[in-house]
Order: sequence, then C-alpha cells, then structure tokens
Amino acid sequence: MVDREGARTIVGIIGNVISFGLFLSPIPTFIKIWKQKAVEEFKPDPYLATVLNCMMWSFYGMPFVQPDSILVITINGIGLAMEVVYVSIFFLYSPWQKRRKIMLVLMIELIFMAIVVFITIYFFHTTKNRAMIVGILCIVFNVIMYTSPLTVARRVIRTKSVKYMPFSLSLANFCNGFCWAIYALLKFDPYVLIPNGLGTLSGLAQLILYACYYKSTNWDDDDGRSEVQMSKA
Repeated sequence: MVDREGARTIVGIIGNVISFGLFLSPIPTFIKIWKQKAVEEFKPDPYLATVLNCMMWSFYGMPFVQPDSILVITINGIGLAMEVVYVSIFFLYSPWQKRRKIMLVLMIELIFMAIVVFITIYFFHTTKNRAMIVGILCIVFNVIMYTSPLTVARRVIRTKSVKYMPFSLSLANFCNGFCWAIYALLKFDPYVLIPNGLGTLSGLAQLILYACYYKSTNWDDDDGRSEVQMSKA
C-alpha cells in the first residue's frame, strides 16, 4: 500500500505531466499567429503572467527556500522556457503598442524578481521564513496566472463568442489547478493549495463560459475584431 509521501510523489508527477500539457496548450494559438503573422485580438496577458509565475515557483522550490520540492522546480523551469518562446512569438507579430507593453511588463517582472531574490536570501535566514515570504508571493502571482485568461470573459459575454478564449488553455488550467490542490493536501502546503484551489475554480468558470457560448460563436468571420476596432475609434 502506498504511503502518503509516495502518493504525494505520484500526484506530483501527474501534476508535472498535466502542467506540461498546460504549457503546451497555447501551441494551436501560436501556430495560428505564426501562419497569419498577426496576433489579431489575442492578448499577451496569460503568457506574461505565467512567466513571472514560473520564475517565482522555481525560486520557491529551491532547497534553500522550500526543501523537498524538486517536482516544483522541474516543471516550472520547463514552463519558463516555453513561456519565453510564446512571448517572443507574440512580440514578433504584435503592433508597436503591444510590443511596448510586453517590454515594459517583462522589465518590471525581472526587476521585481531580482528584488525578491535579494531580500529573501539576505534578510531571511531559515527555510521556514523564506518559504513563507516567497510562498505568499507565489500565491498572489499564481492567482494572477490562473485568472488572467478571464480578462477576455467580459468580451466573451458581450460578443457571445469564445473565438479568442482557447478551450485547451481553459481545460488545462482546470486540470492543473485540481491536481496540484490534491498534491498540496497530501502534505499540507497552504502556499500550493490556496492558489491552485482558486485556479480550479477559475478554470471551471472558463469552461462554463465556453459551454454557454460555443454554439453562438462564428469561427469564420472577424466580427469580434471589427467590434473592438470600432470601440477604439
């Protein structure tokens, strides 16, 4: 019979696989962007949020912050590399206004991360205190990552179209949050549990929106884009 630690390891491995699926889920979106050489009305928000989230969790999993968290480091290191590729493609095919936003956000994220690393190492000298401060920050940014796709929810409801809310990303968000919430419960870790519990709810909300507006979505026209352009005029 598998003990709790063994079960936690198994769930953590499953979580790594699902998280990898989450990181792969935007590929259809970026294939479309690559072929059309335009980002259309897709938003960079989820990918920029995930870059910071992966940096924070990779740091959280370090032995001098939270010991015995190698599975947290592995998946977030892989995820960080993949998100950098996505953001680079988004940057390449974005108009100047979006490029400027992407550069500004990335610069802020790197400066913030450097400050967090410095403060954690030089002002907190036990793994308990380091895990607490970094864990609290991880909760904040993990919630931002999970809820960032909801920035399009208002538009989905207004246009009755889910064309620009990828189903694969919403499904992966739900499965990922659910699995890591179970992982956190097996060896109680509130810093992993809180954001992933909320992430499960966020993914569920996205899936409900998708189910409600899938049939009313016209996948062939550009009405949604025209509407946005008109609203900006």
